[in-house]
Amino acid sequence: MKVIMSGNEAIARGAYEGGARFASAYPGTPSTEILENMPQYGESVYSEWAPNEKVATEAAVGASIAGVRSFCAMKHVGMNVAADPIFTFAYTGVTGGFVMVVADDPGQHSSQNEQDNRNTAKGAKLLMLEPSDSQESKDFMKKAFALSEQMDMPVLFHVTTRICHSKGIVELGEREEADVPDYTPKITKYVTAPANAKKLRATLEDRLAAAEAYACDCEFNKVEMYDTKIGVITSGVSYQYAKETFGEGASYLKLGLTNPLPDALIKDFCSKVDKVYIVEEMDPYLEEHVKMLGIECTGKDLIPHYDELNTDIVRKSFLGIEPETYTSDVKTVVRPPALCAGCPHRGLFYALSKRKGLMITGDIGCYTLGANAPLNALHSCICMGASISQGHGASIALKDAGKATKVVSVIGDSTFFHTGVNSLMDAVYNGGHNLSIILDNRITGMTGHQQNPGTGYTLMGKEAPEVDIPALCRAIGVKDDNIITVNPNHLDEVNAALDKLLPKDEPCVLITRWPCVLKKFSKQDLEEFPTLHKTQCKIDQDKCKNCKLCVKTGCPALISTKSKVVVDVTSCNGCTVCKQVCPFKAIEEVTL
Repeated sequence: MKVIMSGNEAIARGAYEGGARFASAYPGTPSTEILENMPQYGESVYSEWAPNEKVATEAAVGASIAGVRSFCAMKHVGMNVAADPIFTFAYTGVTGGFVMVVADDPGQHSSQNEQDNRNTAKGAKLLMLEPSDSQESKDFMKKAFALSEQMDMPVLFHVTTRICHSKGIVELGEREEADVPDYTPKITKYVTAPANAKKLRATLEDRLAAAEAYACDCEFNKVEMYDTKIGVITSGVSYQYAKETFGEGASYLKLGLTNPLPDALIKDFCSKVDKVYIVEEMDPYLEEHVKMLGIECTGKDLIPHYDELNTDIVRKSFLGIEPETYTSDVKTVVRPPALCAGCPHRGLFYALSKRKGLMITGDIGCYTLGANAPLNALHSCICMGASISQGHGASIALKDAGKATKVVSVIGDSTFFHTGVNSLMDAVYNGGHNLSIILDNRITGMTGHQQNPGTGYTLMGKEAPEVDIPALCRAIGVKDDNIITVNPNHLDEVNAALDKLLPKDEPCVLITRWPCVLKKFSKQDLEEFPTLHKTQCKIDQDKCKNCKLCVKTGCPALISTKSKVVVDVTSCNGCTVCKQVCPFKAIEEVTL
């Protein structure tokens, strides 16, 4: 049967067909939909959301050591978090086939940096597969488990945003079950004490050499010979761009197994063409290797070192052909992203924006938009969980320098579970005095509403215990009197809590608790928050003085003209923040 699938859907299908039994991930665009598509395969593949990528990797590693085919998935920055276990697991090898899916984001469509994890595969000494479309995403993933077992090596399955989210026709296959052996301890293989690890390091080189020999004559690496004046070496989605650009006017070495690279195959291909082009996104990973082999080639001297490639860029870079463009006389309006109408984070950021003398360290999530005008209430964003750690360091440094600036750290619930817990522990243990604000919107919001340890449900839809955030903070060592939970839509509550906690010279935690406005509310949500979506706001034009103070909340449901402000009833969710800031009581709350 043939169906249309995105790359992420195809990867999930390939894992199912390949006999995977265990899957774990932390959500992050562009990889999120891989695990979201696993529960449809029922009990065949146990699937879970982990608190972070390191935990997801370690759980999948444990399943592999137990003899089960397993995989984990993450976006590119998640690879940094997971580096600790995977660099060592490369030494030990596998029992059940193991695959780590890593989705890079060329062009930074939804990421704070751009990195090329092909380099990580080389540095960690992992096998690496790179599909070029949805069909290969399914096929390569299916075969990756057997390849992992054959070579006794973990596989890094490298994809990019364009592969993950583009759709194509995929021919489905049947699931191939793999036997699970009886567990037998293998102490010298899996206990990486130095005496064992030194031996494993040596045997890893033997496995890499065997893998390179395999790569020179395997189904993942293919030669397509057409015109021999140009030879293109490429991998992943870049193959599609190259093929669209040169057609049959060039020959191709399409690499699907890209670590270790097949030296003999590369040399043989290059000997048959007049000139060699390297078409690849981001870093010159292939190009540097080809040049190390003593082969002249052209690549990054023409193609950008950063951002996402496309056919137009490749065509212009190598052939000098400018893309056809259309110029419109219509003036475009730049509309920056904004917190949704009714977002529970708006009240908190509005309150912070009115306070002077603050340094506000931020984190990864929807709430990063608190940095945008008109709120301007978030001053840094580096990586997951960094807000509290940064805030701790900044607060110590500022106090030591004799500065009166107070540091506030803002972090979401899922991000707090990811790495914020350790950060808060550090601040408490070392006598910090930044105020940590945990935005508990009852879901992992930014990546599309995935469950987490605080929502009460697992990825597979089973009810689960909820982390009690105040109790967790107390267990870490935050004093009970320094922990306050508020409804962030009630500005008086927020301001009263800030008034109490900001002056304190010790670790404090403010928890804002209200569900994401776009969430499908759980029974727990409806029991705890009975007024959800039951009101809207309306402006009495007779009372409105058009002062536009309500507009300064940044709510997109407020439409401002020169003469008046009106509420878009299709967007308003009745959070009433605008009503609370109106000095003329012109905004009314209407029951639906």
